[in-house]
Amino acid sequence: MSDALYDFEVETLAGERTSMNAYRGKVLLIVNVASNCGFTPQYAGLQHLHDTLCDQGFTVLGFPCNQFGGQEPGTKEEIGAFCKKNYGVTFPMHAKVNVNGRDAHPLYRFLRREQGGIITSAIKWNFTKFLVDSEGKVVKRFGPQTKPAALLDSARELLPAVIQSA
Repeated sequence: MSDALYDFEVETLAGERTSMNAYRGKVLLIVNVASNCGFTPQYAGLQHLHDTLCDQGFTVLGFPCNQFGGQEPGTKEEIGAFCKKNYGVTFPMHAKVNVNGRDAHPLYRFLRREQGGIITSAIKWNFTKFLVDSEGKVVKRFGPQTKPAALLDSARELLPAVIQSA
């Protein structure tokens, strides 16, 4: 099991394998997402947050998950088309993953280990968010009810000071 965020490999919606090392030096918001969830409208807020801060070294990473009420049943192509058409998503989207259980993606096992929940480290629902600093440290976990707009100040605090003053 890895203890460094940048050691993990993930798969994009396009089916390409990529290393989390590609995001080294960026502040990240890693979110398990779903197309048929009561929190799905948060895609708009996630995109706005990404648009607002992406030029300053911030990136949202979406990871579709079908573990909660079967709320992400689509194929990679369907998920991508839904996100683009309904929310104009341009931030990196990845292949569907499990976030809990024996088949949980290693990235999510790492995230849960670094920032456990209140009672257990298990993720309770879609749109759980992990804020990661530019050195790969998982600094905060936010529940699904936390809207992306509420994370703006927390994300800005992690951006390099030289960029913030620009």
